[in-house]
Amino acid sequence: MKIKTKLTFGVGSLFLMIFLLAALSGWYVNRLKKDTANILTANYNTLLYAKNMLLALEEIPVAKAAFNNFQINLDKQRKNVTEVGEQQTTNAIAKHFLKLKDKPLDVTIVSSIRKDIALLMEQNMTAISRKSIIADRTAEHAILVISFAGALCFIIAFILLVNLPSNIANPIAKLTASIRQIAGQNYKERIQVQSGGEFAELVASFNSMAEKLEEYAESKLEKILKEKRRIESLVDHMHDPVIGFDEERRVIFVNEEALRITNLHKDQLLGRSALAVSDENDLAKDIFKDLFLPVEKRKKNAVKIYADDRESYFEKDVIDINVLPTGELESKFIGQVVILKNITPFKELDLAKTNFIGTVSHEFKTPIAAIQMGVQLLENEQIGYLNTEQLTLLNGIKDDSNRLLQITGELLNMTQVESGSIQINLHTTEIQPIIEYAIMANQFAANQKNIHFVIEVDPNVKAIFADNEKTAWVLTNFLSNAIRYSHEDSVIRIVVENSELKTKFIVTDSGQGIEPKYLDKIFARYFRVPGSKKGGTGLGLSISKEFIEAQGGEIGVESDYGAGSSFYFSLRTAISDN
Repeated sequence: MKIKTKLTFGVGSLFLMIFLLAALSGWYVNRLKKDTANILTANYNTLLYAKNMLLALEEIPVAKAAFNNFQINLDKQRKNVTEVGEQQTTNAIAKHFLKLKDKPLDVTIVSSIRKDIALLMEQNMTAISRKSIIADRTAEHAILVISFAGALCFIIAFILLVNLPSNIANPIAKLTASIRQIAGQNYKERIQVQSGGEFAELVASFNSMAEKLEEYAESKLEKILKEKRRIESLVDHMHDPVIGFDEERRVIFVNEEALRITNLHKDQLLGRSALAVSDENDLAKDIFKDLFLPVEKRKKNAVKIYADDRESYFEKDVIDINVLPTGELESKFIGQVVILKNITPFKELDLAKTNFIGTVSHEFKTPIAAIQMGVQLLENEQIGYLNTEQLTLLNGIKDDSNRLLQITGELLNMTQVESGSIQINLHTTEIQPIIEYAIMANQFAANQKNIHFVIEVDPNVKAIFADNEKTAWVLTNFLSNAIRYSHEDSVIRIVVENSELKTKFIVTDSGQGIEPKYLDKIFARYFRVPGSKKGGTGLGLSISKEFIEAQGGEIGVESDYGAGSSFYFSLRTAISDN
């Protein structure tokens, strides 16, 4: 419990009890005052009026003014009736007094009036005795209640007096003693306080300070310098270029390999900010540009650098350094490290593989063309007739040669993509010819499965700014995949719509769809959905992605597993001169 809460609770409880004691005392004093006032204002006045009436009754035979005096006191008594039976007695006095006015010397009437007045006095004396007993009981009850409340206030005050100062003073005393220990260089001193609140936070801060002081005290400058030199030596002898930055992106270390490939000196880097170095050196600008980006936006693209008398390729990796300070709970950003991994050998092997695939694919085209020409000649009835079995074999050869030709074309396209030699010819292109070409290229396959095309084109979109050949190839590939994975007697929708200066092509099939876990891999090279029994090289969608992105467009897929998929790509809408 916090100190403020303890004080508020203790002082508040004491204040509440004192207020309760004062309220009880005031209430009981008020009750006693009312009881006393009832005796004085009601019964005492009646006795006074009765006495005055007796005196006036004695003077009636000798003084006529006594009648008037008696009447005045009788009227006052009529207004001061407070006890049971007092009204009847007062009425009897008034009745006998009227008779006395007619017969002033009648002794019997005078005697009756005296008896009535005596009865009236006796009634009020009895009431005074009864009210006095009630007042005594009220006083006794007041003494009991006020004494109990006072005792309770005393107990609470005593408990607060005993506990509250010690609860506040004891932790302070412990803290003071521990501070003296720290001042005496006893950095192993720790405080153990079970209570929470401000003292717990103070103790945690003190213990953290003591832990840091102990760590600093036990570390030696020589040891620190030795470790620093060891780390610097390790960094300098690394085969990969390494550059380190502090939390403000200033260069704090750089190894010899990094200096060699950047062709910079240490004094041009050490102690300087990444922005200042980037302004002076284009290569440094390319290397440092990811330092200021969030982790999720950094890309591990290969950096091409002229080193070792040749073009070399390095994979850049930016690592954020976060440490957990001693005694603290949250890590702190202290800098970044840029590591350049030399991937030139792998790049050369990849280029050799690409060249090999391109050469082989190109060489395959000649025998494939010869096979297709031979098939066409065999199909010509002028050369000779074939029986059923021969025609079946010939159709199989024809299908396999077409498939080989398609694979060869995809491999050639892939070699263009990998070698970076894609030729993009962007110009204003009408949409309708692209759609017609893609449908015509896949019409035969669609007819075999009785699949129909439904085309929906936004009438406001007429042309796009794109490479018509590459775009038609992508749309043809989308339709080919849609036919391959759609059920027979189904429908494939081709939708073209306009959205914010972009034209979007959507091909929706009615096949099985793609499981969500495979959606982010569908455009990867050579990837095929596991369990798929359909043909394909796994290159078509990867090539499509490269073609569309090379034109500055976007490509993607949406799939409802079990209900079909929608492949789409977006390209810039051509602006009409009108």
